Amino acid sequence: MSTVELRRPSSGLDDAPEVPGGSREFRRRLRGAAVRHGPVLLTYGALKLAGFAVFMYLLDSAGDFRKKNPRFGGGEHAWDVLASWDGWWYQQIAQHGYDPALKPVPGATGLITLEGNSAAFFPLYPTLMRLVSEGTGLGLYGAGMTVSVVASFVAALGIYAVTHRLGGHRAGLVAAGLWAVWPGSGTEWSGYSESLYTALAAWACHAVMSRRWLTAGLLTCAAGLCRPTAAALVAALAVAALLSLRRREDGVRRPLGAVAIAPLGLFGYLAWVNYRLGDVNGYSKLQDGAWAHKFDWGVHSFHVLTSVPVGHFDYLFAMPFEDVIGVCVVLMVPVLTVLLLRLRPPAVLVVYTVLSYLMVMTTQQYFGNVSRYLLPLFPLLVPLALALRRLGRPSLVAVLGTAALASGSYAGYVLFELGVP
Repeated sequence: MSTVELRRPSSGLDDAPEVPGGSREFRRRLRGAAVRHGPVLLTYGALKLAGFAVFMYLLDSAGDFRKKNPRFGGGEHAWDVLASWDGWWYQQIAQHGYDPALKPVPGATGLITLEGNSAAFFPLYPTLMRLVSEGTGLGLYGAGMTVSVVASFVAALGIYAVTHRLGGHRAGLVAAGLWAVWPGSGTEWSGYSESLYTALAAWACHAVMSRRWLTAGLLTCAAGLCRPTAAALVAALAVAALLSLRRREDGVRRPLGAVAIAPLGLFGYLAWVNYRLGDVNGYSKLQDGAWAHKFDWGVHSFHVLTSVPVGHFDYLFAMPFEDVIGVCVVLMVPVLTVLLLRLRPPAVLVVYTVLSYLMVMTTQQYFGNVSRYLLPLFPLLVPLALALRRLGRPSLVAVLGTAALASGSYAGYVLFELGVP
């Protein structure tokens, strides 16, 4: 006995197996990602674009950059300023690589006794710049800006993810918006490594909070190839891992594996530089001799904090307008840290924030840059976001929108034109 199987006409796509790599599955995932991440990207992008437009307008209308050396905040066009200062060094690394050396400045007896050398700048950002340039055909300027802008959105997503775990969706959106307008945020869309480092740090902390230890270790290792302040992130991960071992939450191998992987980027690069310089403390000597950056137990920071309030600007590297903003940021950090602690956040966020702050404050440097150096302290945005989420939408738009427009000056123009980044 035979049976006849009735089938509807095949359309090809309808009968195709539902495989993860299929186009239908891809479109479904893409729509899901747009629903989840679209509001975050839109919030950050709109606020950042507003501030960036004001920054470019201020640069062009003032025109001071046209009289400056292209290496030191100048250029033919306003956007050239974005790749000056540190951005110039990163382009040199991307184009020529490293040649570590401690070269004395002939006859120098003051603070600066060594010639600047690219070894002071960590390799991950210029390496990505070079890869993007070779892969897309963009010049090094365009490649560096691409890396920074993309990384800034990745950082916004990471900040949202961390804040969402502590305060929900609305707080996460506000935190992503605050990242766009924070003092020092002018470097997020420029030839600097802040966006890349913050993206790695935020997602590393999120991985620890999600108990994905190996991911956290790898991200922390990468952050160590981006900035020396990654030492705070390494320590934060280690503390979180020890707490996990104490509570017996995730076994032994994964937390210890993360602890073993995390410092390899930072200490590996420092070891290589010191080896090439032929000095076990070569990197520190280069920073001190060529940029006057050194650990001083906070003496310089204390001098600035006690001078600016009384209108004295007789300390090292004084830049009045920029330093006033820096003092405001420095004094705001302890307040926000206390508010963060009241939320009882995961230890990784507390340790990372406190140690990062102490590393900045105990270093002799251009104090006006402190708003940029403290930009990666994204956990400080959490208590602010939780407070602002209570505002209605019109009020929230007014607050963040005004801050975005103002950031073109205090977070962009002041940093690049009225100071020395």
